[in-house]
Amino acid sequence: MPVTAHAVHQVARPQGMPGAEHFAFVTERLPAPVEGTALVENLYLSVDPYMREEMDGGWALGAPLEGRAIGRVVESRSDALPVGALLFHRKGWRTHAVVSPAEVRPLVELPGVPLSAHLGILGGTGLSAWVGLTRIARLQPGEDLFVSAAAGGVGTAAGQLARLLGARRVVGSAGSAAKVKHLTGHLGFDAAFDYHDGPVTGLLRRAAPDGLDVYLDNVGGDHLEAAIEVLRDHGRIAWCGAVAQYNSAEPPSAPRNLYDVVGKSLRLEGFLVREHLDAQQELNDFLAPHLRSGAVVSDETVVEGFERVVEAFLGVLRGANTGKMLVRL
Repeated sequence: MPVTAHAVHQVARPQGMPGAEHFAFVTERLPAPVEGTALVENLYLSVDPYMREEMDGGWALGAPLEGRAIGRVVESRSDALPVGALLFHRKGWRTHAVVSPAEVRPLVELPGVPLSAHLGILGGTGLSAWVGLTRIARLQPGEDLFVSAAAGGVGTAAGQLARLLGARRVVGSAGSAAKVKHLTGHLGFDAAFDYHDGPVTGLLRRAAPDGLDVYLDNVGGDHLEAAIEVLRDHGRIAWCGAVAQYNSAEPPSAPRNLYDVVGKSLRLEGFLVREHLDAQQELNDFLAPHLRSGAVVSDETVVEGFERVVEAFLGVLRGANTGKMLVRL
């Protein structure tokens, strides 16, 4: 039988910070699944900073949006997708979706691990941290790490992963005193600072007076300039995101000390997590025991109700979340 589904469409391109007026809630009638497909009822939706870039042209106007989601099969015409199965897929921003086996990844509920973790520390955010640390920067035991936007989804995962990987000192930046306290008091960061408190280079130098070996960059701009200044010779930068410029009409000027990458023999490499999906099982195997034991937490901010998905997304862009921002339907 057809099902009534609710979805969010983007209806206009923003200039600068987006608002609720750039989105519209729509009601749709989804047809029954055809042979080889299944109907999924979404349970959790992910809203992420990268989606701001998609709003500039990656997403079509007046059409269903892309986003990570966890759903349960409620009707099926595919032996590979039985009713009741839990699935990870990318048809978010809606209550229901019709999917094929090629569009999903089956999920197994892990005892002692919240289902939502598959969108957070075991999802794309955790995988971004894992790939950045292990494949791009190749963090080694005894090394010192700086993580920017450390109270966000990728940052909170990176700090905890770094500790398990043997980092000597983990430093983070965040956007409020409360987030700084959360990083050092609950997530095991050795030091953290509020980037509003002064020039980032000076704040980072005080937090890491002996220098750094690795920087996981989620911000760009002045944070990247500060990291280049404080990194030791032969340091490594894994560039994951640039939240500092997502809402800017003009990109920031390059770090004024960019040539120090040459002078200090630094390595700077950007990466897209979608090119490293083969690391997913590696991450699961490494983290699942630590999640079960409580040594690692799935740090989350959960917003209740599909009707608040736009609110949750805009909150991410304003830094309203600590850890991964999720919407529970």
